[in-house]
Amino acid sequence: MMLMSIIDNTFGRQADIVIPDIPGYQTLKGDFHMHTVFSDGHVWPTFRVKEALRDGMDVIAITEHMDYEGFPDEIEKDYNKSYEIAAAAAKDKGLMVIKGVEISPRVPPYHHNAIFLEDANSFPIDYMENTHQQFIMKDSVTRDQVMAPFLEAQRQGAFVSYNHPSYKWWDKKDTVLFTDFHQELLDKGILGGVEVVNSGRYNIIAHRMAMKYDLTMLCNTDEHYDMYPRYADTHRPMTLVFVEERSPEGVEEAMRAKRTALYFDDYIVARQKEAEALFKAAVKATINSIDRNGEPILSVTLQNTSDIPFHLQLKSRYDIELLPLGQLTLGPQEQKEVVLKAVWKTPDETQLAVTVGNVLVTPDEALETVFTFKDLNQ
Repeated sequence: MMLMSIIDNTFGRQADIVIPDIPGYQTLKGDFHMHTVFSDGHVWPTFRVKEALRDGMDVIAITEHMDYEGFPDEIEKDYNKSYEIAAAAAKDKGLMVIKGVEISPRVPPYHHNAIFLEDANSFPIDYMENTHQQFIMKDSVTRDQVMAPFLEAQRQGAFVSYNHPSYKWWDKKDTVLFTDFHQELLDKGILGGVEVVNSGRYNIIAHRMAMKYDLTMLCNTDEHYDMYPRYADTHRPMTLVFVEERSPEGVEEAMRAKRTALYFDDYIVARQKEAEALFKAAVKATINSIDRNGEPILSVTLQNTSDIPFHLQLKSRYDIELLPLGQLTLGPQEQKEVVLKAVWKTPDETQLAVTVGNVLVTPDEALETVFTFKDLNQ
């Protein structure tokens, strides 16, 4: 009975977070970086599927380290196997599973995921000396040996992304996080994305990298153990993918087109176009002209139809009542009234400017947008 209680606590909770579609696209929740016992993880692939279903995810990729075997005496080396097991477990459950692998040398260009693969076992690892429960590279590693798996990813048409730039074990003598190797991958059309959020941790270096090199931004868990304890007090970090169609092909097209947003803690990270579309899809604004005991006011109703909280700073040509500096937190599924006063004469049209403090469109800028209200005198 105690065991069943633990299982229910882990998988019985349905944490499907309401996030709206944006005009022209469906919004899918994804996690494209996870591990199982088939590399250095500690759970079976079906566990990853159950977690994803519990968390209301739409698409996942299990990305085993192609150069590490955590249980070589118990599990035969097969880097396609975790995908096959997970895909079978997810069948007919509304969850897409994408085949992937992690290329993980400890020298430049460091760790990268390759997803939308044909065969994970085809990736060469000639730079490795020993992969059995340890990671030992050869004493002398050539650039060609390290480049080989990336060329295989390109041959298979995979989407490649740079994982967690500035991870702690890197050589402190190498302070260039976007190396000449990365530039070569970019020039060859191999490198397409960068992991801006890993395990719920925002990486400003990676965000600047995404902006500078025009890379798709990703937010992944990189989970190796049971995911629940880490995110018991918040939601699971996720990449929001804005797709034309709900299919692996649709996900791949959106990622290559850079139509993603990152949702972790209370933050959204996205480019201006996707950030504004998501915010406007989540928050509806209506206005009424009211005579309040002889005082003309404008009453603005802000309705959050999503489960994402928004931290707003409002500006108007009129005075904003009871909100110092126009600051307002609009919680999940919450509706609030904002009163604009000192109106005196109702205009035909007015605007409410909004800065959304927890939606980042660059590493240094929050989303700024405007609600425009017309025909107020009709």
